[in-house]
Amino acid sequence: MPQDHRNDDPSYLTTKEVAELLRVKERKVYDLAAAGEIPHRRITGKLLFPKTELLDWIETDGGSASVARPAVLTGSHDPLVDWAVRDSGAGLATLFNGSRAGLDCFAEGRAALTGLHIPGGTDWNVDTVAALGLKDCVLVAWATRARGLVLSETARGRITCFADLKGKRVVQRQPGAGGATFFDEMMRREGLSSADLDFVSGLAHTEYDAAAAVAAGQADAATGIKAMARQFNLGFLPLAEERFDLLIDRHAYFTAPVQKLLTFARSTACREKAEAMGGYDLDQMGTVRWLSA
Repeated sequence: MPQDHRNDDPSYLTTKEVAELLRVKERKVYDLAAAGEIPHRRITGKLLFPKTELLDWIETDGGSASVARPAVLTGSHDPLVDWAVRDSGAGLATLFNGSRAGLDCFAEGRAALTGLHIPGGTDWNVDTVAALGLKDCVLVAWATRARGLVLSETARGRITCFADLKGKRVVQRQPGAGGATFFDEMMRREGLSSADLDFVSGLAHTEYDAAAAVAAGQADAATGIKAMARQFNLGFLPLAEERFDLLIDRHAYFTAPVQKLLTFARSTACREKAEAMGGYDLDQMGTVRWLSA
């Protein structure tokens, strides 16, 4: 009688063990997990593969790995998205952890959609997403936002260009955040180094946190968006028009929470809110910017 490997320990396999079982390189296993094509879990940052689910996946030619994603919106923080999730009653949970962390979370199947604004070679977000090899997802435009420097009252008039940050107190965003990526590129463009700036302690994990730190007098400036500068009555130095997009799983796209949010986004109330916040252009909202294979 054939041996039933389902009763063998361990219950979870490592990446190396899965690679040996499938007779592929470990890199291929990582790619399958990133694309959500193979059953896996990420525990304390380590990939583990449930043996029973993996055997089922193998026996059905890799066709049973699709698992319903949780109704979670992750990624970069956008105040208009944040407000729309609450006022629409969509029922989405939010985890604003930055563009890059959000993409990781999405790739691992732990969120239905993620927000991002990452500058790329030809356009915001598209190059980054296309390079990940993700499947069954769509990149949808949310808004174009005014990105620049949020300035304290005392810094108004003294900081008129990015190079004027030299010697000033600056709030940093967390590594991987779209704002941090943009700030680092501006630093390189202007020939500035970390030694030229006085970075205050602590990191701002959302657009709100960055502006709040400046408003509290902790810093002279922070990378931010016009909407947050207006909310805190701070100065604002525009530097770029950035795209904020939503990367959405194709199956999750048609679920009630996501559809409720997208329907509300097209409402008059949402457009009026964007106008009141300032710094938003919603003309391309809902436009498909990229489709996976």
